[in-house]
Amino acid sequence: MKEYKGLDLLNNPFLNKGTAFTKEERKANNLEGLLPSFVQTLDQQATQAYEQYDKKTTPLAKRMYLMDLFNENRTLFFKLFSEHVYDFMPIVYDPTISETIENYSHFYLDPQNAAYLSIDDPDTMKDALRNAAGNREIKLIVVTDGAGILGIGDWGLQGVDISVGKLMVYSAAAGIDPKSVLPVVLDVGTNNQTLLNDDLYLGNHHERVVGNKYYNFVDKFVTTAENLFPNMYLHFEDFGRDTAANILDKYKDQILTFNDDIQGTGIITLAGILGALNISKEKFTDQIYMSFGAGTAGAGITKRIYDAMVEAGLSEEEAKKHFYLVDKQGLLFDDTEGLTPEQKPFTRSRNEFTNADDLTNLESAVKAIHPTILVGTSTQPGSFTEAIIKEMAAHTEHPIIFPLSNPTKLAEATAEDLLNWTDGKALVATGVPAEPVKLNGVTYYIGQANNALVYPGLGLGAMAVNARLLSDGMINKAAHSLGGIVDPNEAGAAVLPPVSKLDQFSMTVALGVAQQAIAEKLTDATDAQKAIDDIKWEAKY
Repeated sequence: MKEYKGLDLLNNPFLNKGTAFTKEERKANNLEGLLPSFVQTLDQQATQAYEQYDKKTTPLAKRMYLMDLFNENRTLFFKLFSEHVYDFMPIVYDPTISETIENYSHFYLDPQNAAYLSIDDPDTMKDALRNAAGNREIKLIVVTDGAGILGIGDWGLQGVDISVGKLMVYSAAAGIDPKSVLPVVLDVGTNNQTLLNDDLYLGNHHERVVGNKYYNFVDKFVTTAENLFPNMYLHFEDFGRDTAANILDKYKDQILTFNDDIQGTGIITLAGILGALNISKEKFTDQIYMSFGAGTAGAGITKRIYDAMVEAGLSEEEAKKHFYLVDKQGLLFDDTEGLTPEQKPFTRSRNEFTNADDLTNLESAVKAIHPTILVGTSTQPGSFTEAIIKEMAAHTEHPIIFPLSNPTKLAEATAEDLLNWTDGKALVATGVPAEPVKLNGVTYYIGQANNALVYPGLGLGAMAVNARLLSDGMINKAAHSLGGIVDPNEAGAAVLPPVSKLDQFSMTVALGVAQQAIAEKLTDATDAQKAIDDIKWEAKY
């Protein structure tokens, strides 16, 4: 392993301690005169850094400061993050990250140890991954092709920021060693004309490559990464609705892999529904589920809830009667044009309705179907109107309503409106952070259906026991572990646990997932808790 000394050591964010290098370390590593004389503790550095952070006046300025800290000293960054999880999550990740993604090429200062893989130069892929990893043992990769970033669409190479951000949350929430992670972007072009017209855009200046050439490039990446990093957990992030499911279906039974948009969003939504039903005391298999938005996320969530209903005892045929997909065409029928493979299992027959041709929007669908659960992944702001919500609430005592689209400007409704329109009866989770709502003398706490509540613990559990695959059983265990944390007897209780306790319940999820992998014989490990303790990293020098 290469030995770092002097400025090389100070410029290595994985090894740098800054002013915390001791007198002895400074002498041994050629650091004399390169740092102020006083030796600080990590706690002192964290106090000093937070003072600087707190003086920044906008979320973007706060994020830019934290990214500078991240680029200089990973240990200090994660020490600070671990102490301020609730405050930092919307700064480090969604919603502020969307602004840095949209402006990545103009803000660019540092590659942040990411691997940039170009479809125009596939023969350099192995060297590129090796160069980005350096002498580190990589155990976790988050990869994106930038096609479907958050709710803001195609941002090409600039989507690399989402890979960096996801990995930050893995380390802060679940104690994944930042030296063992690698953010990757597959630069296959972009269909975002604004980027293509921008001389400063840092990605390939051509339209997205599609078809066999695209899938062969993805396959070359998976094969190369697996060969270089044999004990790797591969997390796919923000791929497009035309490719995400195809990629997951190809690899999920071959390697330890996970798609956050298809599986992660489904897990957190299922966990929120289970938490809501703990409060309402209603039966899971009695619910009528409607998804507004039937793309990668909407269809993926629907499949996860459907699988859970089957697991709860319904036949596949009976379970499908509980699900309805509404997209831009209205309710999806089996003869709707342009259906994706993921949508087809949940379409309905027109002969089920006397007014099928009228079901062309969300309001008409809600009136005809009377859902008990309404989940929004539409990115259509304000689409959960007062009329729609009151119609829903007229037919169910405690409507479960999750406007999940993000960032904030794309949310289907606010938590405050949903509670006001239902006189506090709605059980709400949002895709972005929401402040508590006071109504009729009760303070309602709003659960955030943020994938960050589940994917760090899920990954830690799978990685800790070096599971061969990520099974449906492990995924369901994660949802049930999270959904069971809610206190149903507290007035105004949230349907999901708070982000402020992210590190604590990530361990609950990890343990459940690891135990499930052992039970399914997907690992050679025998002691889940010991495996987690052995792999867990703490931010300390």
